[in-house]
Amino acid sequence: MQRTQADAAATGAGLRSRPRGALPALCATQITSWGIVYYAFPVLLSRLTADTGWSANAATGAFSLALLVSGVAGIPVGRVLDRRGPRAVMTAGSVIGVLALLLIAAAPSLPVFFLGWILAGIAMAATFYPPAFAALTRWWGPDRIRALTILTLAGGLASTVFAPLTAVLAEHLGWRQTYTVLAVILAAVTIPAHALALRAPWPAAPPQPPRTDRTPIPRSRPFLLLASAFTLSSFAMYAVVMGLIPLLTERGADASTAAWALGLGGAGQTLGRTLYASLSARTSVTTRTATLIALGGATTAALALIPGPMPLLVVLAVLAGIVRGNLTLLQATAVTDRWGTTHYGRLSGLLGAPAHIAAALAPWAGAALAGPLGGYGHLFAALAALSFIATILAVMCPMKAQGAGNGG
Repeated sequence: MQRTQADAAATGAGLRSRPRGALPALCATQITSWGIVYYAFPVLLSRLTADTGWSANAATGAFSLALLVSGVAGIPVGRVLDRRGPRAVMTAGSVIGVLALLLIAAAPSLPVFFLGWILAGIAMAATFYPPAFAALTRWWGPDRIRALTILTLAGGLASTVFAPLTAVLAEHLGWRQTYTVLAVILAAVTIPAHALALRAPWPAAPPQPPRTDRTPIPRSRPFLLLASAFTLSSFAMYAVVMGLIPLLTERGADASTAAWALGLGGAGQTLGRTLYASLSARTSVTTRTATLIALGGATTAALALIPGPMPLLVVLAVLAGIVRGNLTLLQATAVTDRWGTTHYGRLSGLLGAPAHIAAALAPWAGAALAGPLGGYGHLFAALAALSFIATILAVMCPMKAQGAGNGG
């Protein structure tokens, strides 16, 4: 019990301050927000371009711009989260998301379509994982890894729920009407959930753990090295996700088999998230960071070097998904494990911004580089090299974990 009380003090959270309905509400809103604002777009893209005459590159560019805006907007959003908590931020983000979808649905021209996605990027920053992670980190204290795991497991269902629903709606309504219906669903689920379930008092931030280095954390060598490692790793990871189907088709897979491999990789991602708590309890913060990034590079290298048979490549895709699932939680706990929770929102926003930007650019960059490099096999080899460079950067920033139960 003494350890639990100490941990609660260290994180600024205790059982009394923990809102009972916050975790299930955030699970529901993550499924809905990701499913509608993010996963509906690739389902509707072909219908959208056929109806409007806009090129797929232009429409995808608007979506990529939203991801870039999300990464940049996450920095000021994080500062507000630290001071005021998640209720106002996430409720406002839900409202902005609804307005963005309605604007996208009604867009008469490509510039208006881009404006809608810029608003959607702001909504992503205020409603996707980072603000939810900040809420659970402060409220759940020493139990945060369990809460974060539950949240990301639920978030993994977003595409499972909303990709088929979006496809069914589009078959009967068209893409504009589908986005309108999805906006109504987003409003009905997320606005009241964020406004009502996140009303608990926001615990005061705990004191900053003592540091011998007087350099501000965002300018410190460990922070900059870790941000660089996550940026390279995120670029490689998202380029692999988008390049998996072209790689497998180069190796002789038909479209259905390649799609199944990608889907099973998503299932592996969900499985990986269930393993993170055990990994966290048994490893140091530096060891698990370097190990997971290196494993991401190893699975990418295996996909680059092994030509088949196809069942083996599918197994490698699943293993890559397991690593991705762990990397999500690794990034969610990176700040707390090293610098505590005093400025979690601000530091997470700063740490994650370049990684989010890299993730937004990765699909386009990967497709652009595949040709000059001689195919997706060579692209994956280059991406594996980036992951191994990221591993070296992670090893170069050893830190002692701040919280108990984090592997020292």
